[in-house]
Amino acid sequence: MVIYISMMRGINIGVKKIKMNKLQELYVSLDFKDVKTYIQSGNVVFRSQNLDLSYLRELIENKIEKVFGFDVKVLIRTKNELKKLVEENPYKKEDFKHLYITFLSDVPSKYLIKNLNRNIEVNMKNKSDKFYISKKEIYLFLHDGYGRTKLNNNFFEKKLGVSATTRNWRSVNKLVDIADSVSMG
Repeated sequence: MVIYISMMRGINIGVKKIKMNKLQELYVSLDFKDVKTYIQSGNVVFRSQNLDLSYLRELIENKIEKVFGFDVKVLIRTKNELKKLVEENPYKKEDFKHLYITFLSDVPSKYLIKNLNRNIEVNMKNKSDKFYISKKEIYLFLHDGYGRTKLNNNFFEKKLGVSATTRNWRSVNKLVDIADSVSMG
């Protein structure tokens, strides 16, 4: 069985409310094992025999829509992928309180990445904000925090044509810890 971490876009903001115990029950009903949630933003660690990430994502999204009545984007990574992201952090010398990872649903095209880079150079207000795109993730160092940057989910979704959800560095590391505890359990 593989350990996965799923992250939801826009849960418990506005009208898309899901209590974590109900979300945990939903995952168990899908036959996932060792299901653990973390904070109220739709982070779920679980174990499954299915290795097809697209299938798992569709299964979870469809079940959420059926049970809760709204559409939610779910992004999934394996425990090993998440651990590798932590290890490969290009901002290791920066203050982790200002570090975030934006998870993308797909690898964006090189053409869109090139346009994004050009657009950011022209339009960035806060020149201390930094980002690094690594396949399906974007590392963000945001000196003034996530709430004050233009480098948010909506921006990246619009510019790169993919779904996105962002987690702070502490949450990413906590999800790795939870996934490790499932491994040992």
